[in-house]
Amino acid sequence: MEITENLSEKALYDYKVVKKAIVGDEKAYSELFKRYKDSVYYMILKMVNNRTDAEDLMFEAFEKAFASLNYYSPQFAFSTWLFKIASNNTIDFIRKKKTLLVSLDKDDIHPDDRGYINSIPADVRTPDEEAIRSQRALFMREKVAMLKGRYRRLIELRYFDEFSYEEIANELAIPLGTVKAQLFRARELLQNILQHTEIASESELY
Repeated sequence: MEITENLSEKALYDYKVVKKAIVGDEKAYSELFKRYKDSVYYMILKMVNNRTDAEDLMFEAFEKAFASLNYYSPQFAFSTWLFKIASNNTIDFIRKKKTLLVSLDKDDIHPDDRGYINSIPADVRTPDEEAIRSQRALFMREKVAMLKGRYRRLIELRYFDEFSYEEIANELAIPLGTVKAQLFRARELLQNILQHTEIASESELY
């Protein structure tokens, strides 16, 4: 029995589009994105309760899914596979975010140190932390500078200037949908640059 025989008509259509995407059909990527971007976004929004995070995580989910299309099996519907990737990525994001919240009640903090720790403002960075942050920012700016034209500008506005999607649309005088689609492509190009860059060890960087 063909593995695709268990798929619904909708899932079978998706599989045909996926096969086109695998061989490099950009329209196929665009079609998959348009079909599921809203449903993926709202699923993530329920998990993180933050629109900006949900938008970023939605794009990340598609990036990961598109980068792994060769591993997709029609044993399951593409939508099921995509939602699983989006869900797992969001769970990882939530876990990482929680690790950034330092508990002042941890057992490994000496009682004599608790008063001192509580007196330190949460948003103050040490000189070493500031140096590392600056080095990372410089590294990312150098990589972003390798992007061409509109893609570079989009990344700069979104992540360096912290513009909202609406503000970017106004700044560049382009539709909101175009902003999101081109940002997706810009992030994909940047990811490729980072993957093909030989990154030095932490001792070399810092």
